[in-house]
Amino acid sequence: MSLTSPPRETGTAPWRNLPAPPRPKAARMGPADVVRVGGSGLRARPMRVFLSALGIAIGIAAMIGVVGISSSSTNDLNQRLAALGTNLLTVSPGESFGGGTAHLPERSLSMIGNIPDVTSVSALGKTSAKVYRNDLIPEEESGGLRVTAARTDLLKSIGAELTDGRWLNAANSKYPAVVLGANAAYQLNVHHAGPEVRVWLGGRWFTVVGLLAPNELLPALDNNAMIGWGVAEKELGFDGYPTTVYVRAEEDAVKDVQAKLGATANPEVPSEVDVSRPSDVLAAKEATDDALSGLLLGLGGVALLVGGVGVANTMVISVLERRSEIGLRRSLGATRGQIRTQFLAEALLLSALGGIGGVLLGIGVTIGYATYQDMTTVVPVWAMVGGVGATLVIGGLAGFYPAVRAARLSPTEALATS
Repeated sequence: MSLTSPPRETGTAPWRNLPAPPRPKAARMGPADVVRVGGSGLRARPMRVFLSALGIAIGIAAMIGVVGISSSSTNDLNQRLAALGTNLLTVSPGESFGGGTAHLPERSLSMIGNIPDVTSVSALGKTSAKVYRNDLIPEEESGGLRVTAARTDLLKSIGAELTDGRWLNAANSKYPAVVLGANAAYQLNVHHAGPEVRVWLGGRWFTVVGLLAPNELLPALDNNAMIGWGVAEKELGFDGYPTTVYVRAEEDAVKDVQAKLGATANPEVPSEVDVSRPSDVLAAKEATDDALSGLLLGLGGVALLVGGVGVANTMVISVLERRSEIGLRRSLGATRGQIRTQFLAEALLLSALGGIGGVLLGIGVTIGYATYQDMTTVVPVWAMVGGVGATLVIGGLAGFYPAVRAARLSPTEALATS
């Protein structure tokens, strides 16, 4: 039996033609996984996260507080305007052709009352008298208080309220009786009305029959001591010319009435009549408040930008400190996209914490201010949603570069330098 050599292999080994085993696919990260991984990175550095979130919260709180306080103040102003009425017009004498002070005709009130859509009309007349607490005070210490003659229907026309006593009427307006404005009563140290309460006015004693509440629509009334039209003419030498006429018109006809008042009050010289709308002054005040709110919103935006820089700084340092973690995750199969998503999620969560905290802080500041000022708290929903949305945008922009930088690290480089 002869031994023969085994047959010689030719060609390529059959196992070399086998296909390479497929690379395992990286596990997909669901939303819950992204939040969990991002939250674990924040929990590892609580103090740094707190300080960064605080920077964001201060900016958002400033913005929410400004918008909330401004909205609450505007709402309060609108409520007071609605209560006082925006249909009040005032007519006063302007300058004459020669440069002096003009006069409104005595019949101007009756002529204005005949205008269609005018619901009420009344007037004040300026006198030269002074008012004092008693007859021992020097004449030069009048405190800037004015003595004016008032029509008995003035209270209805101006919509004022009394804090004590009663208004002038057909009976007491013929006698030395006076109603004090809020500031006049304060300066004269008069706290209530009554037959025993008197002030020294025009060289004789006048009994205080009423005290007016502060009037925001017509603040000049607060410095007035108002007496009856008849007693002013009889005792103080009042000339009978009205110096300020108050006109109430129908709400939808205010502009039409305003256009007719000058020619009606003084048909001979309409150019010597000044017509104004007191509520326009409050509207100008509201516009001023809006301008101030815009400035404060700008400051809040700067604070928010500073908070975004803090988020970016926190995330960059986090990438540098966690190179070994990044390398280990990459070695275990994490993709660059997953690393990028992880760090971007951390930045967004950090910003969301600051944004939500800032919104709550801003609402708290608004509630405190509104409660102190006895106003209704108003915080627009768009401001709260916009505040949180702004933080997420800034957080996303601030965390984008650190996330990209972390994703670019190769496993070997990250593990070698850890």
